[in-house]
Amino acid sequence: MDKVKWLQQLVQQNPQDAQTHYWLGKELAETGRWLEAVQSFSAGVAHCSDETLRAEIIHELTNATAQLQQEKLSHSASPPIIEVLPNEEEHSTSEEAEQKVKWIDRSAKFKVIDGGGEQKSEKPPISQVTFADVAGLDELKKTIHLRIISPFFNKGLFAKFRKKAGGGVLLYGPPGCGKTFIARATAGECQAHFYPVHITDILDPYIGVSEQNLKAIFDKARFQKPSIMFFDEVDTIGFSRAKSSANTRGVIDTFLAEMEGIDTSTDQMLVIGATNMPWDVDNALKRPGRFDRLIFVAPPDTEAREQIFQLKLEGRYMENIDVAKLAAQTEFFSGADIENVCELAAESVLEEILTTGNERPIRTEDLLNVLKTQQPSTLEWLRTAKNYVKYANQSGLYNDIEQYLRKYGRKI
Repeated sequence: MDKVKWLQQLVQQNPQDAQTHYWLGKELAETGRWLEAVQSFSAGVAHCSDETLRAEIIHELTNATAQLQQEKLSHSASPPIIEVLPNEEEHSTSEEAEQKVKWIDRSAKFKVIDGGGEQKSEKPPISQVTFADVAGLDELKKTIHLRIISPFFNKGLFAKFRKKAGGGVLLYGPPGCGKTFIARATAGECQAHFYPVHITDILDPYIGVSEQNLKAIFDKARFQKPSIMFFDEVDTIGFSRAKSSANTRGVIDTFLAEMEGIDTSTDQMLVIGATNMPWDVDNALKRPGRFDRLIFVAPPDTEAREQIFQLKLEGRYMENIDVAKLAAQTEFFSGADIENVCELAAESVLEEILTTGNERPIRTEDLLNVLKTQQPSTLEWLRTAKNYVKYANQSGLYNDIEQYLRKYGRKI
């Protein structure tokens, strides 16, 4: 049974449920059944008492009505036709017949001329990166699939339990472990429009402009639902208000209001934040309703490190690389650390070739020699996190780190 038939059955069982009418209309609109979608949205408006949901249904109803009218206009387009006026006499001459013929041109009276300017697309491209491109991290993928991706593909089921798709998710962990890449892959899995937000898109030296820029970005994402917004280094604009200056206080307050305020909603709009310092993010942002789901992105495990070595060495002049041996000796190394090891090994081999004049490929020994001089960059972060877990985890926000440290704490 497809989603449309299942939702139609739910509507028959509870015809006064506005939310079910809404999701049925959305599914019908996605399949191009605009007339049925308009009917379903209209029924939803008639039975809706929630003002936020009512505004969303009206918005979708407007879009569906516009699509229906456009479809009718495209079907009704026809070449000029001949209309013959009724003859007063049955036997009329050919000249009289020609005079009684009226040509009606129903073609458009305006012609659009291309001005030669570059056409801009309002919709951002959907991310083509998926979890298949992410090395390892199987447990993290399962967590993200359950908490983030499933609501986007099972809207009817989640609506039945009044569980919205969207909200806020905060990815945190050591630098270089792929938080940004995971966010882009999540957008690709959800088939949603991806909005990467940079700090330069928001901050402005003039008073009040930064707040307006932030609000405009949220409004744009809400207009293109479903969408995913990604704030890298979110602590730069969501810094704790107890530690921030008066100049940045307005930006933080606007961020809080846009995430969840009196007249704002993040339904069908996922806001992903990434940070290396979750303890510096304002506590109001980490409460339920905003960034209510905190996900720890740990350093890559052994399987992930093997895949990262294969990816970073792919296309290089090499032979007989034992990635399993390399992965075993790079515990706590981040993806960025592994890429740096590969770069240093390539530089070492190139220096030898330029010195001796004998060309040779990269071997496992070259990478092992580099590892003798390198330390994982994640250790300092993990030691800092260990203190926060020990002394500042009363609310349980950092339970994921605590479990990780219980498993590997003796080696840190």
